[in-house]
Amino acid sequence: MGATPQGRTDTVVLIHGLWMTPRSWEGWVERYTARGMHVIAPAWPGMDRSVEQLRDDPGPIAEQSMATIVAHYDKIIRALPRPPIIMGHSFGGLFAQVLADRGLGAAVVGVHPAAVKGVLKVPLSQLRSGFPILRSPANRGKAVPFTPDDFAYTFGNTMSREDSDRAWQRYAVPGAGRVFFEGAFANVDPRSPARVDVGRTDRAPLLLMAGDSDHVVPASVVRANAGLYQKSRALTAYEEFPGRTHFTVGQDGWERIADYALDWALRAAALPREVTIASETPRR
Repeated sequence: MGATPQGRTDTVVLIHGLWMTPRSWEGWVERYTARGMHVIAPAWPGMDRSVEQLRDDPGPIAEQSMATIVAHYDKIIRALPRPPIIMGHSFGGLFAQVLADRGLGAAVVGVHPAAVKGVLKVPLSQLRSGFPILRSPANRGKAVPFTPDDFAYTFGNTMSREDSDRAWQRYAVPGAGRVFFEGAFANVDPRSPARVDVGRTDRAPLLLMAGDSDHVVPASVVRANAGLYQKSRALTAYEEFPGRTHFTVGQDGWERIADYALDWALRAAALPREVTIASETPRR
């Protein structure tokens, strides 16, 4: 692990994604804490319960919406004494981009992030991953069960079935239908909560990370998302890792991904803001 640079950025806020809870970050919290960081991993509003409790009573999941989730993290971040590093996985990575668009964060990292409005690429594996929710419009207001079979395709696609089932048992919860529908139909909603000003310059440095084995948010989607920011002169970077699935935050080798994310964010946050303008261009 790299040494933690001395500076004013000492806090990391971790935002989990759909089908997950803050438990998905457990390794990252421990690792970052060992590096001297103050780490906060809040649940989506109302979801501050265990995986087991949320499976038994998924009502708090059904109540989620993108607007209320972003407002929840906005309030947490604004209450901190200094701008933190904001990291989000999956839909959490989309929320991190929206928070950056609001001027929050010292540096922002999207780990296999769901796409902001404007990304038109929808690979077949992404459609297959979302089918348990999208197959019925009635699921929009529900918490949709996430079965071991669903998990094996979406998160555990490079794992043995035994290991995938173990990971499902520890981490997976039903999916928030409204959140998924809002993301899926962002491009036809003029008031979409997934809309960001991709051309703004006065935002924090942004890193988008992808994996070439991700079924839920394939690397091509993350590349397209990064490409939108070419309209901006603010620092935007894209990095793709081989063999990484959507379960990258817990998949074997997660330590390398976690270290890369924090090292990049600390370096970017330590740069004078004028240096982060037009200093790096995302690769397509």
